[in-house]
Amino acid sequence: MASAAAATGSGSAAQPLTGAKLVLAGLVLAMANFIVVLDTTIANVSVPHIAGGLAVSVSSGTWVITSYAVAEAICVPLTGWLSNRFGTLRVFILSLIGFGLFSTLCGLSNSLSMLVIFRLGQGFCGGPLMPLTQTLLLRIFPKHLHPKAMAMWAMTIVTAPIAGPILGGYISDNWSWEWIFFINVPIVILIFFGVFTLLRGAETPTQKLPIDKIGLGLLVIWVGAFQMMLDLGRDEDWFSSPKIVALACIAAVFFVVFLVWELTEEHPIVNISVFRHRGFSAATLSLTIAFGTYFAAIVIVPQWLQTSMGYTATDAGLAMSFSGVLAVVASPFVPKLMQKFDPRLIVFIGITWIGVCSLMRMTWSTDITFWSIALPQLLQGVGVSMMIVPLTTISLSSVLPHETASAAGIANFGRTLAGAVATAIVTTLWSDMSRDRADTLSGTLNGAAAISQKLQAQGFSAEQARGTIARLVENQGTAVATAELFGISAVALFLAAFTIWLAPRPPKNVKPASGH
Repeated sequence: MASAAAATGSGSAAQPLTGAKLVLAGLVLAMANFIVVLDTTIANVSVPHIAGGLAVSVSSGTWVITSYAVAEAICVPLTGWLSNRFGTLRVFILSLIGFGLFSTLCGLSNSLSMLVIFRLGQGFCGGPLMPLTQTLLLRIFPKHLHPKAMAMWAMTIVTAPIAGPILGGYISDNWSWEWIFFINVPIVILIFFGVFTLLRGAETPTQKLPIDKIGLGLLVIWVGAFQMMLDLGRDEDWFSSPKIVALACIAAVFFVVFLVWELTEEHPIVNISVFRHRGFSAATLSLTIAFGTYFAAIVIVPQWLQTSMGYTATDAGLAMSFSGVLAVVASPFVPKLMQKFDPRLIVFIGITWIGVCSLMRMTWSTDITFWSIALPQLLQGVGVSMMIVPLTTISLSSVLPHETASAAGIANFGRTLAGAVATAIVTTLWSDMSRDRADTLSGTLNGAAAISQKLQAQGFSAEQARGTIARLVENQGTAVATAELFGISAVALFLAAFTIWLAPRPPKNVKPASGH
């Protein structure tokens, strides 16, 4: 890729902000990232409400989630090219406007096809906002405050996926599903006003690069096929379905062709060459494994609480919300630790601690209390802040300044894809393990006849008594499977913790590339 020195356009010597203007600009960018990540989960608990409102099945309603994920996954890795071609600030503002516009259109949709189309638009516009907020934060913050800027950004990554189900459930239960989209609009307007007022001088240089049409087409095909395979796999019984096999083959073939093309193209749509930096590759791999495992727990725990433990969507969301408490508290202190200790050590301790919290969940059973559920969620927040902040710093400080936007886009793409892959694998594994453990418990059940008679004495019919016993066994099997699954998750997290040692030791007081 051409050197940044050859770039044209304004902003190559932009000065960092200071004082209250810096604080306000940082909050505005963090909020932009928050609402985009929020929309990846806010619709999850609202699918039944959306399906009912549009008179479609719940399984069809899941396309509301799938469409956004596919569009976002395609667009995130394009951020580097878009930023270099049109300027970071310009792309950010246009993406923000598009996100707000498509959010409005989603709320106004009166059919599933309309909603899916507008969710695609929302995802395409929202995808670049995640890495661009990183690039702009690094651009407006002085170099010695870059770790703090990344800590601010990391807090939105941690808290938004947790806030999404809580907010989505509350809005759907108390208002109507349209408001999970309308709520974005006033926030987008405030962000636009803040960016327009505070960041006028933060534009980055541009390069008149040709459009890699073939690379873009290959990216759309393999990512779209892969994401659809993950979303539809469980309902289609995975590779026993010709549809899933076809999608997998398409994704694999076009992915290989995409890699070959992008590595040989003079002006690639995705700058894969950033993986030549060992620090970036190791940090991205560690983040991918750790975040995917962490995100899968965000999906599994609320489902278990609602389907087996009798929790409402709001109560399950409250139990999950504790994950963000200590993460928000601890994140500002992580940059200070990075000044004194090797960032790799902080990452190792952070991810290992999340693994320990996963092991704590192995004690969960059907008798567990609310606070026993909330405690590991609370404690792991410290580990999450110690994971994301230094990992982001290590990865972006390992690349050249003009590669920052590309590296941020690819890292965010890896994180997004990891969440999708881990969710597909874990939900399938959880379902299979739950059935298997329930079958095992059924074969060793003692006193079933006595319990049935006791229930019938209380007014249950024989059929109702059998159904109640079957439900108890099913719940116990699911609880056992859930505990065992967290044991497997702990192993994956420990692996991710050791992976960071593949990165070279960063220089003392390492700071991310500025993005100039």
